[in-house]
Amino acid sequence: MLNEIKKDAQARMGKSIESLRHALVKVRTGRANTGLVDSIKVNYYGTDMPLSQVASVAVGDSRSLIITPWEKQMVGPVEKAILASDLGLTPNTAGTVIRLNIPSLTEERRRDLTKVVHSEGEDAKIAIRNIRRDANHQVKELLKDKQITEDEATRAEAACAPGQPSGERTLPAREADAGEGAQPAHVVEGRVDHRRDEE
Repeated sequence: MLNEIKKDAQARMGKSIESLRHALVKVRTGRANTGLVDSIKVNYYGTDMPLSQVASVAVGDSRSLIITPWEKQMVGPVEKAILASDLGLTPNTAGTVIRLNIPSLTEERRRDLTKVVHSEGEDAKIAIRNIRRDANHQVKELLKDKQITEDEATRAEAACAPGQPSGERTLPAREADAGEGAQPAHVVEGRVDHRRDEE
């Protein structure tokens, strides 16, 4: 029973972390990142398909993305999907190659990004705290019913705590601690990097 509680809690914590990483990858920070277009859906013969399934997406340089549709007739629909998204970027097309230029960040935008990252991190921490609370409640109920010993209850609660050797790290420190006073972050492979963007 204790193993089931621990596994369930760790699985749910893992999903919360992945949700956070997915949200952070989509943050437009002034550096090109293929994750920026992950959420874009393209109308492919009447069906909405992820952009990655109708085109190749690559980083041209630190400030641009190169999108090449697999089929020439999909250039228009891809452009339309980009313009309809919340990226706020205008595609530049040459033949079958679509280029997205990522503008440099202003100081105001940097402050906004700090708030976004802080908010996403706080939401993830709250979700994980709730998962720990639920798991600990189940453990205490087992202890109350004398189905486990106090030592077993203590070990089970520790196993569900962030950063414990017996469990996975539940929230990357940089993601958890991103806040008002932090430098605006950009995301690399799902992680927050607090180095300032190259101008």
